[in-house]
Amino acid sequence: MSKQQEYIQVSQKLVELLGGKDNIQGVAHCATRLRIVFNDKELINEQKIDELPEVKGVFFVGDQLQVIFGAGLVNEVYEAFIKTTGLEKMSLSDVKKTSTQKQNWFQQGIKSVSDVFIEVMPAILAAALLLGLSGLLGQAGIFGEQAVVEMVPWLSGVNTFVHIVSASVFDILPLIVIYSATKRYGGRPVLGLVIGALMLSGKLANAYDVAQGIVSAETIHVFGLPIDLIGFQGGIIIAVMMGAVVAYFDRLFERVIPSNFKLLFSPMLTIFVSALLLFTIVGPFGRLLAEIVTGSLLWTTTNLGIFGYMIFAGVHQIIVISGLHHIFGAIESQLLVDTGTNFLNPIFSVAVAAQGGAVLGYLAMNWKNQKAKQIGISSFTSTLFGISEPAIFGVTLRYRYLLLAGCLAAACAGGYIYVTDLTAIGFGTTVLPGFTIVNPANNGYLHYAVAHLIAVGGGCLLAIILGKWLQMRKLKK
Repeated sequence: MSKQQEYIQVSQKLVELLGGKDNIQGVAHCATRLRIVFNDKELINEQKIDELPEVKGVFFVGDQLQVIFGAGLVNEVYEAFIKTTGLEKMSLSDVKKTSTQKQNWFQQGIKSVSDVFIEVMPAILAAALLLGLSGLLGQAGIFGEQAVVEMVPWLSGVNTFVHIVSASVFDILPLIVIYSATKRYGGRPVLGLVIGALMLSGKLANAYDVAQGIVSAETIHVFGLPIDLIGFQGGIIIAVMMGAVVAYFDRLFERVIPSNFKLLFSPMLTIFVSALLLFTIVGPFGRLLAEIVTGSLLWTTTNLGIFGYMIFAGVHQIIVISGLHHIFGAIESQLLVDTGTNFLNPIFSVAVAAQGGAVLGYLAMNWKNQKAKQIGISSFTSTLFGISEPAIFGVTLRYRYLLLAGCLAAACAGGYIYVTDLTAIGFGTTVLPGFTIVNPANNGYLHYAVAHLIAVGGGCLLAIILGKWLQMRKLKK
């Protein structure tokens, strides 16, 4: 049998176990996995799919079934699958869009916020990396008693320039976010930029100066409504909300205004109404919401101390299973703006690494099982780059004690993060890539490495201990 015939045979079996062609809405693939959107989950025989020799793991993510074949093989299987089913080829974005349509309003809302921050991630990462470089050059104690700029004076100008460039991104972060949000919610991004520019306008009192009592804000009345002329510096949550508002009114006025007058009146009305809502409803509510979110997190860490960190780290991967982790991008960016650092990122990072550690424990106990080895190695490798879904859905969630082992190890590493005051200066990358956004203060790089060794080593050790204990219980029965 040729390879092509073998792949077609695998595809035919897969279609049968998926409940037939009629149960498949669409399919695409990433580097290692076939991603399938289905109609009825009850028709899918997950166990039989997992038993196929070529399959290295299978798990559900929301309304997608993801079947792990591995790099290279997945491309061949995908081509055969398309031929077998007669389905049209779809991109990953097409599959994600189809999957999203099946989600409820709350899931769609969470996903949309995540999409907003995926769009701005390059700017955040660039700023964080430059800020980290500035910290390396300017902080004493990292490479010696003196800072690098003191040992090599000509780097002082470079350091100043790098710091200015990195800080500028955070200064205009609300502008970047509202652009992305307006685009995501179906409006014209340039109109979002106008409202973003208004939020940061120099004609308004700076929000930070007002909060510190340095300046006082003027109050005017528009249509009888009192408006405090205060800017929205650091208003990340407000920017997301305003992006949705601008997009809504842009679509509304484009729909209801006659074609002859659209060009003149649609943008004008969108800007005016959105600006009015910014100062009267959305802005005040967004400020309150941001204070509640940031305040709650800081209260937890202040009052619960090490236990707060341990709880965050221990439950993070449970939150990933629920899909609610997509909202964290907004929270982390708000933390960066409000406090200058992000204490959540290292916590989330060790939570991912600990699941990888639990997978290593599973590998150690099942090394002679070829399929377990294939699944375990690919899942663990994914965690090194901050992707825990293959480990969770392919291994640890299937054997609940492994998930528990990972969560307990993450909690221990979270406690270490608290003790060492480890933070990040960005968000969006974890584990090995997360090294790029570690806050170098207080020997940050060293503590980051130690925290992850605790997570991986602890996850592995606890997985083996719990596994052996369960085996002993079975033998006694």
